[in-house]
Order: sequence, then C-alpha cells, then structure tokens
Amino acid sequence: MNYIATFYTHAAALMTNRTLQKKSVSSRLGPVPRVLSSSCGTCVMYESDDPHLQDLDRDMEAVYEKTDHGYKELLRNE
Repeated sequence: MNYIATFYTHAAALMTNRTLQKKSVSSRLGPVPRVLSSSCGTCVMYESDDPHLQDLDRDMEAVYEKTDHGYKELLRNE
C-alpha cells in the first residue's frame, strides 16, 4: 500500500524519512499533494504493508492511504 504522511515541520518529515529508511521501508520526501493540507509543505511518501504509525515523528500532522479514488485519512494529530 502507498501512504503519505504530512508534518507540521520540515525537520519532522526528515526524521521520519530517515527512521523509515533505517527500517528498510521504501520512502521519499516530496511536496504535499494540493488536495491535502500541510503546515510545512513537505511530506513523506512510503510503500509498505503496514502504515508504520509508531515510527512517525510526534510532529506528524496526518497519515493518508493513497487509493484509486484519492486519499483516505487514517490518522490526524490535532
């Protein structure tokens, strides 16, 4: 499955990307898709069978699963 995590800070996106890569999860940094909101404009896109919610930085804004019809929100950090 494909996931997108958005963040409140660029540093949180960088740290999450590093953590996922250390766990051998295929991930990359990129701009947040226009249909999703983000405070810093940077997201982590990753592919995995598990959404790895426990590996996301605490400054995570939201996690979405990419579907054929758009994006499904899995978690929002208020």
